[in-house]
Amino acid sequence: MAQHIIEIVNLVKKYEMGHEEVFALRDVTLTLGKNEYVAIMGPSGSGKSTLMNMLGCLDTPTSGTYFFNGENVSEMDDDDLASIRNREIGFVFQTFNLLPRATALQNVELPLVYAGLKSEVRRTRAIDALTKVGLADRMDHRPNELSGGQRQRVAVARALVTSPSIILADEPTGNLDTKTGQDIMQLFGDLWRGGNTVILVTHEEDVARHAHRIIRLRDGLIESDEANPNATAI
Repeated sequence: MAQHIIEIVNLVKKYEMGHEEVFALRDVTLTLGKNEYVAIMGPSGSGKSTLMNMLGCLDTPTSGTYFFNGENVSEMDDDDLASIRNREIGFVFQTFNLLPRATALQNVELPLVYAGLKSEVRRTRAIDALTKVGLADRMDHRPNELSGGQRQRVAVARALVTSPSIILADEPTGNLDTKTGQDIMQLFGDLWRGGNTVILVTHEEDVARHAHRIIRLRDGLIESDEANPNATAI
């Protein structure tokens, strides 16, 4: 199983709504390899957010299996899932999720605090991550002193700082203007070219076109899973 970063087999997620069963995912099977650049698309209610929560170890399936780097995470408890998230997955959210009173450097250090690393190691790695995203001169700024694009770059640096197996980005340009959004997508392309595995969850075609593979969901099923020969990131 370990040749794939992600291997999902017959994944089902259902919810009890009164006397009804509502299926968010129905028998989803897919694999993702190292250094892939993938977009997961679908309209509201398609199951893409549920699938993102599964991929990010934020939720567990009703049935089916999910192997992450060879480990069966579909049977893990909350503590083990948290460990996988902190160690293996870098999250980038539409709303940035930065601590308002902390500097950019302190925000990026946060996952390393949870990991129990010493302050000198945390600082060195956070500085390196902020430098990679072009914010070496903004480390001491707080979020309200940064533009939207700069805040998202801080969020990307925070995702990178643990050297995760995958970067999982949920609508990463949703709160940005067009030009800033293009800059952020260029950054994701740079990260992919640097060897990172990037998974975008989006409903925007112009965001998805940057990826090399586009998986489309509808009604909890994979509607299509195709290579994107016209990917912007090359």
